[in-house]
Amino acid sequence: MAMNNHTIGEIRNNWTRAQVEQLFSQPLLDLVFDAQKVHREHFRSNRVQTSTLLSIKTGACPEDCAYCPQSVRYDTGLTREQLMAVAEVVNRAKAAKETGATRFCMGAAWRAPREKDFRVVLEMIKSVKALGLETCVTLGMLTAEQTADLKAAGLDYYNHNLDTSETYYKEIISTRTYQDRLNTLGFVRDAGINVCAGGIIGMGEAEQDRWDLLMTLANLPEHPQSVPINQLIAVKGTPMQDLEALDPFEFIRTIAVTRIMMPRSYVRLSAGRESMNEQTQAFCFMAGANSIFYGEQLLTTANPSVAKDKALFEKLQIQPERVAGDSLISQEPKPFWDETALYKNAVAS
Repeated sequence: MAMNNHTIGEIRNNWTRAQVEQLFSQPLLDLVFDAQKVHREHFRSNRVQTSTLLSIKTGACPEDCAYCPQSVRYDTGLTREQLMAVAEVVNRAKAAKETGATRFCMGAAWRAPREKDFRVVLEMIKSVKALGLETCVTLGMLTAEQTADLKAAGLDYYNHNLDTSETYYKEIISTRTYQDRLNTLGFVRDAGINVCAGGIIGMGEAEQDRWDLLMTLANLPEHPQSVPINQLIAVKGTPMQDLEALDPFEFIRTIAVTRIMMPRSYVRLSAGRESMNEQTQAFCFMAGANSIFYGEQLLTTANPSVAKDKALFEKLQIQPERVAGDSLISQEPKPFWDETALYKNAVAS
């Protein structure tokens, strides 16, 4: 599909709202077909990157994000916990590696890290990195000096989601601005750390807010290397506890557009998988998702068990990444829609 002299799958940072709307308005099956073509141009088929997420400091966050059970402003029954010890984090990382994870993500419920705590996190990063795992942290807002220290410690990815569009953002958060988030992403990118930034779908936003979220991400100076697309988990006690669940097809549509707009990014099927059936998840993989959180627990909410994910992978004949980058195509592939190649493969099998 051509879009105003642009070819689908082209790496670009100049998307217009009209072009994003055009993508979202396609028939779903056409959209997913295009997304799968783009996916196979840049990634191996049937490979999914697996990350494990650990809350290294839980609860008592001063922010007022309306979706978050870790905010000190909401009574969600969450037990507040102090920053974990380095040795405990390393043991959890070892266990994650043994179950097949290639990336270990550490999240702390902070507005911004205090210097004393930040130094401990740097030790965590060095220790986890020494295990041969990719490292990722999410610590809130950062300064340029802190991102330089994270880079020196060996950090691979920094997660800092935009959550939603700039317009809708003020409806869900008042304790920091959209520009605050963009500034942190800029510090991370300038330090040479891979950016992990995405959003949450199903917070009562309009479809146009999803257009604008993806346009903001795709029009950054460099596409985020990892783009988590979360489905809202309506946690009791938060202002969003009574929101109706998102139509799965709207979520799948968002995954597909994300893949087309950011062709070389890992698109992570993130929070909300516990409520998705196998068919919805399979549809998301077809639409270009190629990364998941792996393990029974996210920061404070449930995630499918390792056994359940392994069973799904076996049904779909999907292979998890064996080492970091294993999903990336190292040589130019033949288009999967080449009928001659498909015929030869069918005969050979």
